[in-house]
Order: sequence, then C-alpha cells, then structure tokens
Amino acid sequence: MAKGKSTKKKKELSGGRAQNNMRMVTSDRCEACPTPCSRGLAYAARMKEPGAVGQGVPCVLTKTKIGG
Repeated sequence: MAKGKSTKKKKELSGGRAQNNMRMVTSDRCEACPTPCSRGLAYAARMKEPGAVGQGVPCVLTKTKIGG
C-alpha cells in the first residue's frame, strides 16, 4: 500500500437489517401516477393552494432495499 493511502471499512447498518429507500416525487408526478396513494393525493391537494411550497413526498412505489 502506498504511503498515506488507507482503505476504509464499510459501516454495517444498525441491527444488520435492510433499509428501504424511496424516491422523492413532486405533486405533478403524484397526479400522473397510475396507482395513486393517499399520501400522494393529500400532498397534491396541498400544493394546489396558492403560495404552497413543497419538497415532495416519498413514493412507496419506488421503494428499493439497500444494505442487508
């Protein structure tokens, strides 16, 4: 190994369990979704109000497992 270079070990997830990762989607994606969920519909309704600012909601249809 060259001087000053070291390898880092990967951190193990807490408890050794797999975690889920969901993509954040905006209200326009929720409205166009073929299988709308209650969370997405509520978010889209809130975003239709004047002056609403949102960051998106996690979409359960884009759930992927990471780790474990």
